[in-house]
Amino acid sequence: MKMKAAIYHGQEDVALEEVDVPGIKSDEVLIKVEVALTCGTDRKMYLRGHPLFKPPFIFGHEFAGTVVKVGDEVKNFKEGMKVVAANSAPCNSCYFCKIGNQSMCDNIFLHLSGAFAEYAVVPAPIVKQNLLEIPPHVTFQDAALVEPLACVVHGIERSGIQLGNTVVVNGAGPIGLMFVRLAALKGARVICTDMKKERLDIAKSLGAHEVVDISIVDDAVSAVRDLTEDRRGVDIAIEAVGLPLVWQDTIAMVRKGGTANLFGGCASGTTITVDTSLIHYSEVTIKGVFHHTPRYVKSALDLIAMGAIGSEHFISCSLPLNELSKILDLLVNQRGIKTAVIP
Repeated sequence: MKMKAAIYHGQEDVALEEVDVPGIKSDEVLIKVEVALTCGTDRKMYLRGHPLFKPPFIFGHEFAGTVVKVGDEVKNFKEGMKVVAANSAPCNSCYFCKIGNQSMCDNIFLHLSGAFAEYAVVPAPIVKQNLLEIPPHVTFQDAALVEPLACVVHGIERSGIQLGNTVVVNGAGPIGLMFVRLAALKGARVICTDMKKERLDIAKSLGAHEVVDISIVDDAVSAVRDLTEDRRGVDIAIEAVGLPLVWQDTIAMVRKGGTANLFGGCASGTTITVDTSLIHYSEVTIKGVFHHTPRYVKSALDLIAMGAIGSEHFISCSLPLNELSKILDLLVNQRGIKTAVIP
């Protein structure tokens, strides 16, 4: 049996091909992909590759679908079930897992790629921990947001936001917009910065109290500080772009005793410069937060199920997999927020 799939062959080389529908092992599940989503990680991988994936492989990792085949050893899933999978699973036995830092797992299973296809295999470690049944009232399109939202839930929880805090989110891409929404739900006064007015408009609809178009201001740091009492800076600053310069600006926006969460992943080998007085005399906390854990994957699906966050703000258009070239063009040129890919 054959299926259509977007095959990654190398940097800026992804082609729609016909391949065999994959078989499954006794502890795996085969999913008919109903909706897949584009994301920033896909863009990075397309432009510069990924150290964990060697070509050729099927592109994409955010998806939701229907179970079509279940291995003999799998107990909690059956054919016809609506499901969503995260893209990894921790080992739960290494040092970091044992101390509760599963996102830092030394043996993390990060091998689920294959969403841009008609069918996808969910490997055993993910079946056991991060394959979840979708509630009947939740659409495939909404459920497909689970993986990126789980990362943001992790980032929000580690940011220490309290009621009434002022929070700036730098970047209004999919991840930044999710941060805006969850920070607003935490009861924070949210400021969002970006270079695109259409994205800032979405940020407002998701709960941003004020927005800053950094394409028309002389200094983003001053523009954000001007929106805080006595220009002291924000309580929490979140970077959701993945550029060293924006990392530096994010740190500079924080008040004394505040926190900078550098969430966006920069290119390997890049560096930043930080004024040491900010860390010592101003007691600014600078932290990085990465990936998700099974707890946050479940929390993300729960938030979607209760209607706290939905795809209407994040999916700009839907395209069939046959229009792969257009999908990639939208992805690379960052047009819209996310594209829903329909195999």
